[in-house]
Amino acid sequence: MNKLLSSAIAATALLGVASAQVTLTGAGATFPAPLYTEAYIPNFTKATGIRVNYQAVGSGAGIRQLTDKVVNFGASDAPLSDAQLKEIQEKNGSPVLHIPTALGPVALTFNLPGIQELRLDAATVADIFLGKIIRWNDPRIAALNPGVQLPRQLISATHRSDGSGTTFIFTSYLSAISPEWKSKVGAGQSVNWPAFSGLGGRGNAGVAALVTQTPGAIGYVELKYALENKLPVVTLKNQAGNWIKPSLASAVEATSGIDLPDDLRLQNQVVNTKDPQGYPIVGMTWLLVYQKQEVTAKSLEEAKALVRFLNWVLTEGQKLNEGASYVRLSPEVVKRAQALVNTMTYNGQPLR
Repeated sequence: MNKLLSSAIAATALLGVASAQVTLTGAGATFPAPLYTEAYIPNFTKATGIRVNYQAVGSGAGIRQLTDKVVNFGASDAPLSDAQLKEIQEKNGSPVLHIPTALGPVALTFNLPGIQELRLDAATVADIFLGKIIRWNDPRIAALNPGVQLPRQLISATHRSDGSGTTFIFTSYLSAISPEWKSKVGAGQSVNWPAFSGLGGRGNAGVAALVTQTPGAIGYVELKYALENKLPVVTLKNQAGNWIKPSLASAVEATSGIDLPDDLRLQNQVVNTKDPQGYPIVGMTWLLVYQKQEVTAKSLEEAKALVRFLNWVLTEGQKLNEGASYVRLSPEVVKRAQALVNTMTYNGQPLR
């Protein structure tokens, strides 16, 4: 083998190692964390050699870390507001893009020893979290569950203690179905929970753990966390008057035909659907990235790696959604999301 050929082979090998050593960092939502850490990331790394380090610290923390330019991407189940977008762009000199990855149902899960099936309607859910229904054998709950021996136990309504997109989805639902909740508490990543709601857990995993450990508890988590912890889930009455369990099928029904704006920010999430077979608490989740990648990327190679990751998630990654208990994006949403990815640049150079 001559020296020129030998040098070429060595250079090619070195480029392969360099590519494999690229590590992307992300932080944020716990809602899609099982999908990202158990499905997307290991499969993407296996296919490309590009490593991705994702920290599930909550949507609020993910947005802060992106704003502070310490991660390549943030992750959130609550879209940035117009004011947040403006503030971040003025601070860092680049628009932030919302790249959707999946949708999923938020389940109400509970711990009532000996009871695996429980029905609640919108009014009882709101009144439980408002603190107006305080015991499980309240006549309003009993009327919805004939034949179920409900205990006189106090209800422990658990919630997220951190800034959370899952909280945003759940409180968006409560605001949609309860004028009292909307006026007194409202929707947000963090809200002032009624005083009785003293149990707070960090992340979806933290709420699931609290419910598991606390007889009489009820809490809200992305469906995957209820399934993994073998927790029972509430069957909810939807707007059409039908009793619906959280599932991929009922979430798909709820999301069919949703109208997304050009920037793909779904401000009100998919709550209180009118679809007869739709589950009433469904949320979309996004990866948040800077359009001008020089804000966070240390090199052109790193910026290209992020674009590669985003496009992989929108194509190959979508095939993994259902197996991980999440709803895949529609072809139209994928097409529009890829168009947003195609606007990303590094020092003025297109990254498509």
